[in-house]
Amino acid sequence: MSYAGDLSPEAAWQKVADGATLVDVRTEAEWQVIGVPDTGSIAVEPVFVQWNLAGNVWNSEFLAQLAEAVPAGADLVFLCRSGARSISAAEAATEAGFTAYNVLEGFEGVPNSYGDRTVNGWKNRKLPWKTLADQNRLEA
Repeated sequence: MSYAGDLSPEAAWQKVADGATLVDVRTEAEWQVIGVPDTGSIAVEPVFVQWNLAGNVWNSEFLAQLAEAVPAGADLVFLCRSGARSISAAEAATEAGFTAYNVLEGFEGVPNSYGDRTVNGWKNRKLPWKTLADQNRLEA
């Protein structure tokens, strides 16, 4: 393993509550349509930096955008849909000098036998999350 380690969604929540920065590396479309972690109750904001752009093209500006978005010296907790892209992001961040963790199961988790993502992951483990549409309505 070339990053600091894997965390269950619950352990990731605690690590963020203890001061780590949650970095959601899914696409903008995923944030908009599926939802995002809601860390308001622990008074921190997640950071959103796409690992892949539309069309599954790797974001060549990922490390620069990450460095600009996260506090210096913070531990980083990477989250994606199922825990795959976040491993790649954690490896790249570690190589760039960050302390990086991966959230096992991701935001939505693995698909069940019908292809629905209802088995595990941040949402299915009942950790706080919200849709951006809900947030936009509240802010309007």
